[in-house]
Amino acid sequence: MKDDRLYVHHALECIQRIDRYCQSGEKAFRQSEMVQDAVLRNLQTLAESTQRIGDRLRDLHPEVDWRAIAGFRNVLVHDYLGINLERVWEIVSVHLPVLRSQMEAIRQEADSRE
Repeated sequence: MKDDRLYVHHALECIQRIDRYCQSGEKAFRQSEMVQDAVLRNLQTLAESTQRIGDRLRDLHPEVDWRAIAGFRNVLVHDYLGINLERVWEIVSVHLPVLRSQMEAIRQEADSRE
């Protein structure tokens, strides 16, 4: 569980970075290639971290769409020319807040076991 906690923490750090990069809103996100690159990189890193979480912990938390996260990671890594910024913004603005809550709950649960 200790390694899993590290990956959960790392995923939360990526979400916090994305939040900071996008705090000026969608228009600023769309106008800045640097912000887009930073967000995409952190989404990729976040997805990598969640893939390294063990099956046991993932099985305990079916509310997290682990498969969708892995699928999006594959798009980021292998189909980078097909990245849709509208979809990325939807992930950032709609799905990431939900994932943050889920990951924070997982972290709190893991911390309470220690």
